[in-house]
Amino acid sequence: MSLLVVGSVALDTVETPFGSVKKALGGSAVYISAAASYFTVPIRLVGVVGGDFPKEHIQFMESRQIDLDGLQIIEKGKTFQWGGKYHYDLNVRDTLFTDLNVFKKFDPKIPERFKSSAYVCLGNIDPVLQLQVLNQIKKPRLVVGDTMNYWIDTRLKELTDTMKCMDVIIVNDSEARLLTQEPNLIKAAKKIIKMGPKIIIIKKGEHGAMLVTEETIFSAPAYPLETIFDPTGAGDAFAGGFIGWLARTDDLSANNLKRAIIYGSTLASFCVEKFSVDSLRDLSYLKIHDRFRSFMDLSRFDEN
Repeated sequence: MSLLVVGSVALDTVETPFGSVKKALGGSAVYISAAASYFTVPIRLVGVVGGDFPKEHIQFMESRQIDLDGLQIIEKGKTFQWGGKYHYDLNVRDTLFTDLNVFKKFDPKIPERFKSSAYVCLGNIDPVLQLQVLNQIKKPRLVVGDTMNYWIDTRLKELTDTMKCMDVIIVNDSEARLLTQEPNLIKAAKKIIKMGPKIIIIKKGEHGAMLVTEETIFSAPAYPLETIFDPTGAGDAFAGGFIGWLARTDDLSANNLKRAIIYGSTLASFCVEKFSVDSLRDLSYLKIHDRFRSFMDLSRFDEN
């Protein structure tokens, strides 16, 4: 099924205790699209870059059958750049710089043939822009949205208005608590359901992810990795794997939502093994499915 992805396209400078990269391909729309492309193609991407955006990044996205007709290129502008430094506890990072550049005036225009997309994934952008996108779409089957604490702090009304148009919202544990002022994550998820989305996904970092609906609570573990090079984009890769699987199967049953959570976790686990999108360049469906089965084995046991 057709999948529309709207979000940032960036050049990331990242330093971790295990290495560093400069001006590497990044951005929420890129990670979501690259992960989802292993399940369904083409992916329809909407974003903005400057004239300095390297052609090899365009070629990579096209090689993953990502349709770039919605990618605005501002020739006289510069691409959004972000820099961060991670500590040995990779859950802790310092933002070194954020240069929005052309992304500061991002005005998402959805190409006409993109407007009938059945599945929509809204990356972590201003909720005003997220709603602007949804107002251009014709009755999507499923809308997945991401957000962050910055928008909760500065655009709470706009965010709650936009959430009414989302079917699924993805937040991390601290964002869920901030949004609801509720320390218990189950109670927080149920409060978010009352705000509009019927499916809540709460990411818990190294402790996995939780799916909550009116009828279902499902907790998935994180994959135990010996080597983690770069956590950047892991949450977006999770979102891409999740919605990519749903678009592939066109099945929104409770059991398939659980599978989608595991596939999302699988793509996130690959993402952190290398810098930037490097680990998402040459995966195979067989390799992804093997790790999916390993995820299942993590929590399977003989009750006798």
